[in-house]
Amino acid sequence: MNRNRLIPRLHAFAGILAFAIIAAFLIASAAVELGGTRQAVASVKTTVAWALTILVPALMATGLTGFLMAGARPRGRAGIKLARMRVVAANGLLVLVPSAIFLALKAGAGEFDAIFATVQGVEFFAGGVNLVLMGLNIRDGLAITDRLGRSHSARCVG
Repeated sequence: MNRNRLIPRLHAFAGILAFAIIAAFLIASAAVELGGTRQAVASVKTTVAWALTILVPALMATGLTGFLMAGARPRGRAGIKLARMRVVAANGLLVLVPSAIFLALKAGAGEFDAIFATVQGVEFFAGGVNLVLMGLNIRDGLAITDRLGRSHSARCVG
């Protein structure tokens, strides 16, 4: 497979993988918070922290391949996607990764206090923001490649 076909496929795969991992983190965290034991919460939080070793490279691959496809000065939908990914990356590096590690450590120590709950709330909000932004990027990527059909592409703003 040549480079012109490999990069877009890698971009799509990495982006969808990252989206799915974040969604799984949020769903598992919500489910265990609503009906799980403290041990189950600690297990989920530890798993989330370890799964960052897959999520972070997937996000990096998404960003790098997106940049390679869009070029140095992307415009239109590609420019909007790049701007969103900058927010996703900052949110991930500054909020989500530290929160995941902090929550895993607190849960592992059995410390389910107000600080844990606050950071958990911040993590839910930031994860939701990233899911929305990544979902919009997936939609725009499908529109750019005309996989949604021309009628939808014409309606999309950007």
